[in-house]
Amino acid sequence: MNAQRTRPSRTSFTPPDDFEALDRTHIEVMQVLGILARLLDHVDDNGPDAVARRMATEVRSFFEGRARRHHADEDEQVFPALLASGDEELVHHVKRLQQDHGWLEEDWLALAPHLAAIEQGYNGYDLTLLQHALPVFTALYREHIALEEAVVYPAARRHRDALARGAVARLTAAMPLSS
Repeated sequence: MNAQRTRPSRTSFTPPDDFEALDRTHIEVMQVLGILARLLDHVDDNGPDAVARRMATEVRSFFEGRARRHHADEDEQVFPALLASGDEELVHHVKRLQQDHGWLEEDWLALAPHLAAIEQGYNGYDLTLLQHALPVFTALYREHIALEEAVVYPAARRHRDALARGAVARLTAAMPLSS
């Protein structure tokens, strides 16, 4: 059975750029912060009714799931190479972003119990605290995202692309020349 098998032709697949997923999460962060702002207005007018409970569930689920995973992905996959880059300014920016991750988590931990109360339909939330905390939380996220998208992600892409070019060059150099 030496018959040569041929593969059927098919459309090539290019996996999405990892940074596309990170950028999409940034868009979602801003959307969910908007939902949180609408939630606070709604709760102020209606209390923790069914609409408020659904909104609180969506917000809490996002920040306790996807947002945390996003920060972990950056900490594990994007930041280490940049910290090792030797570029002092870039290292400074990355350290700031790491500090932001801690502050964002700290801010979230202060907000979460109040949203959990709303989610459960309880009155054990402090609307004034939420109303004062939201602009701070939102501003920190906006600044954080702006720094990532304007400085850190482009640097990480350049670093990734340089590594890929180096790998291709090494593979090409290691391939025997055909006669």
